[in-house]
Amino acid sequence: MSESIEVPSPIVPKTTQSAVDTGWRHPRRANSLSEVYASIKVPGVNASFWRKLLAFWGPGLMVAVGYMDPGNWATDLAGGSRFGYTLLSVVLISNLFAMLLQHLAAKLGIVTGRDLAQACRDHYSRPVSLVLWFLCEVAIAACDLAEVIGSAIALNLLFGLPLAWGVVLTTLDVLVVLYFQNKGFRIIESIVAGLTVLIFGCFVYEIIVSRPDWVALAHGLVPRPQVVTNPGMLYVAIGILGATVMPHNLYLHSSIVQTRQIEQTEPGKRMAIKFATIDSTVALFLAFFVNAAILVTAAATFHGKGYENVADIADAHKLLTPVLGAGAASALFAVALLASGQNSTLTGTLAGQIVMEGFLDIKLRPWLRRLITRLVAVVPALVVTLIYGEKGTGQLLVLSQVILSMQLSFAVVPLVLFTSSRAKMGVFVNHPVVKVLAWAVSAIIIVLNVYLLWQMAAS
Repeated sequence: MSESIEVPSPIVPKTTQSAVDTGWRHPRRANSLSEVYASIKVPGVNASFWRKLLAFWGPGLMVAVGYMDPGNWATDLAGGSRFGYTLLSVVLISNLFAMLLQHLAAKLGIVTGRDLAQACRDHYSRPVSLVLWFLCEVAIAACDLAEVIGSAIALNLLFGLPLAWGVVLTTLDVLVVLYFQNKGFRIIESIVAGLTVLIFGCFVYEIIVSRPDWVALAHGLVPRPQVVTNPGMLYVAIGILGATVMPHNLYLHSSIVQTRQIEQTEPGKRMAIKFATIDSTVALFLAFFVNAAILVTAAATFHGKGYENVADIADAHKLLTPVLGAGAASALFAVALLASGQNSTLTGTLAGQIVMEGFLDIKLRPWLRRLITRLVAVVPALVVTLIYGEKGTGQLLVLSQVILSMQLSFAVVPLVLFTSSRAKMGVFVNHPVVKVLAWAVSAIIIVLNVYLLWQMAAS
């Protein structure tokens, strides 16, 4: 009844309202993450740079944790132990891709007031939206499989807790997110920031004690042809790409930037886009360091020393201390893994909520909604853990990241399409240079995945 009354969206300035509305098939009906939408006040456009940066700081770190989750650990360990520093260039390129795509995700949310899932639902037909929703749920399940198993492995390494019990314990993240979100979204951002600093500190230590070859490390940042021509290297490289540029992070970022109560004017939105981009770019530089540190530690510790097949997190934990001769290396490795898993499950649960609400327009009680999204991850992870135990978890983690990479195109293409549309974005449409770069990144992702499928079918 009331939904049939057309009310101008508060997120779009009057000067561009008609241009934006004509770009969507359906009007926006509900705010993304409505319980925390526009709940954090920000200073006006005339405030100092540092006041504005502090107000917008937070969503970028929540996005960045997805770039240093346990799935990244598996692919980085495999890449470093098998191929030394060669795949370091893939980590760097993947992070550059991520910086561009997260900028577009933030801009979509700020300008249109839609997260990526809502934008897909409002643009595409119902059947297409349902297909995209299903593919996104597959990606979230693959991502959460890595996070849940990673947390369970960390609990096992630190406290001897059986893997199955560790998986079950991750369901408590639902209650943690619900409790702290009711206290304010800044609380969740602070928890994520604290765990991220812990991970960073642990890997500063790992880099120091592993004593990498700095010349070889620098050469590793330069792309090499064998990354594409070597099937085994390509498989791990695409796993790194899938672990770095995660599809659910695009949905997450386009939503959580809307927790800021910005001025609904063109200058207000430009300010929000600017500081949201600074926030995410700096946070992703931090994520790059963590990813690179994992690969570099594996390369310095295992490659060329008879441990080239270390892709299993538990094996890496066991070998770090005796190989490096540093007593705290294994313990801090496990602590960082646990922090990474907890960080990622917090943000993954929120992403699951955003996707379910955005694509299906389902309104459930918060605890039930999060329980459903958590079970989507916990049930498959529990089954896998009970069947395989510690055996094969490294390969499963790498496979989960390859699945993520294959799903990535179905999030990236709509994102680039929407933000490149003047009808949808008005004066905030992508600059031609950004548009070309964004479509080039999309093409690279698609071509690499098609090539990987061809290689796997031919082998």
